[in-house]
Amino acid sequence: MRRKLLLGNWKMNKLASEAKEFAIASRPLAELAKKNNIDLGVGPTYLSLATVKEFASKDMIVAAQNCHYKESGAYTGEVSIPMLKEFGIDWVIIGHSERRAYDNETNQKCHDKMAALFANKMVPVYCVGETLAEFEALKTKEVVGKQVREGLEGFTSEDVKDLVVAYEPVWSIGTGKNASSAIAQDICHFVRETLRDMFGKVADEIRVLYGGSVKPVNVKEYLSCPDVDGALVGGASLKIESYEELLRNIL
Repeated sequence: MRRKLLLGNWKMNKLASEAKEFAIASRPLAELAKKNNIDLGVGPTYLSLATVKEFASKDMIVAAQNCHYKESGAYTGEVSIPMLKEFGIDWVIIGHSERRAYDNETNQKCHDKMAALFANKMVPVYCVGETLAEFEALKTKEVVGKQVREGLEGFTSEDVKDLVVAYEPVWSIGTGKNASSAIAQDICHFVRETLRDMFGKVADEIRVLYGGSVKPVNVKEYLSCPDVDGALVGGASLKIESYEELLRNIL
């Protein structure tokens, strides 16, 4: 049975002082999630990772929003996996649509980063999803299938057993437009079938999340879908009140 996962992506938000307040306030929520067999986590900025790791419950997943695939070198502005591991970070969001759009994050770059993460026994949250133009052109499965296959090409079933994949239709992120639960289920099921074709039975263990304008009012509907194992949430994860509401609505 796959455990439900609620993961907040804070993007470029929160000062370290604000992150500390949230982390302390989230402690009872992590305990509540654990009692109900739900994994709970957040993805702060680099500058707040150590703060959240220190002040949040040990049961709270703390994920970086990105990493570099090299251990060190002349890569100004980048952060390496050993740097993250030093602070106890072992989850990393990879290939978010905003990084694909603004930072030239390709499927190959995502592949290289995930290869380094797998080698370090860390958990990638691999984001896939189509643009509005691709959605309207009925190319969703073509685009998402390519992202899954190229991003994960050459890995073994042992490599990917702890992988998390997040389907985030780009046209619904921060726009207020929501993919219906039927669309979320259809594409998350397609992702799982693609993973099964690539890796066999381990696909039944891999968690597939939905993301894109997820709010307390709709999170339960999404997570009621058989192939939607959780949510990757942006804005609604920034305030402790809405974060708590998200959790309580999926108990």
